Amino acid sequence: MNILVCIKQVPDSNKVEVDPVTGVLKRNGVESKMNPYDLYAIETALRIREELGGTIYALTMGPGQAAVVIKEAFAMGVDKGILISDRKFGGADVLATSYTISQGIKSIGDIDLILCGKQTTDGDTAQVGPEVSEWLNIPSVSNVSKIVEINEDSVVVEMDMTDDIEVTKLQFPCLLTVDKDIFMPRLPSYVKKQATKDREITVISLAELEDKDEQHYGLNGSPTQVQRIFPPEVNAHREMFKGSEEELTGQLFTKLQELKFV
Repeated sequence: MNILVCIKQVPDSNKVEVDPVTGVLKRNGVESKMNPYDLYAIETALRIREELGGTIYALTMGPGQAAVVIKEAFAMGVDKGILISDRKFGGADVLATSYTISQGIKSIGDIDLILCGKQTTDGDTAQVGPEVSEWLNIPSVSNVSKIVEINEDSVVVEMDMTDDIEVTKLQFPCLLTVDKDIFMPRLPSYVKKQATKDREITVISLAELEDKDEQHYGLNGSPTQVQRIFPPEVNAHREMFKGSEEELTGQLFTKLQELKFV
C-alpha cells in the first residue's frame, strides 16, 4: 500500500508579520515547526503500515527550509519525502495550493491513501485536503476520529460531526483528513534521525508538473484576493476600583453606563 501524508511547516509563534502589499505571512526568519494536526496524520499512516505494510510518503509545499519538517517525518518513521518548491508557487490561496499539491501527487504515481491533518494552525481553513481530493477526482471524508477497519481495498472510518458520529466506507484511492483524537503521535526517534539525516528528498518544481501553465499557480492562480490584513491591536488598559462593597458597586455601575453597556 502506498500512503501519502500532506504536511506543512507553520510559524512557531503568533507574532508573525504580514506583508501589507500581498497580504501573505512573512515566513523568512520566523521560527517554524510542523503543523500539529499533521503529526496525527503521520501517526495514522504509521499505524496502517504496521498492519498492512507498504510505503509512506511525506509531501510538503513551501520554500527550501520546509524540508526540515520532512526530516522530522523521517525521524518518526516515514519512508520517502517530497518537497514541492518553486518561486512561482508563492502567495497561493487554498485553491491554488490544493491544485499545486494535487499536481505534485500526480507526478509521484499511484497512491492508495492520502492523509491530511484536519487543518493548519496558520490558515485554519480546513479546505486544502478536501480540495485536493476534488482535483484528483477521488472520494474524501473529513474530521476522521477513528479507523474502524482497513484492508487492501477499502477503509471504514468514524467521523466526528459534532452532534453525532457517522460511519462510512471508502474504496481506495481516497483522502482522509484526521482529527487530533485519532491517535497519540509518537515522538521522533533520535536513532531514526541519525539514520535518515542523509536521506534524499525529492524536489518538484513547476518543470516537473504535468500542468506547466504559470497562471494556475501562486498569486496568478489564486481567485481569492486579500484586500486588507493586519495583526490585532493589543489593549492592555485596565482600571482598578477600591472601596467598600457599596462603593465598588457604584463605581462599576457608573463605568458600565459610560461604556453604554447599561
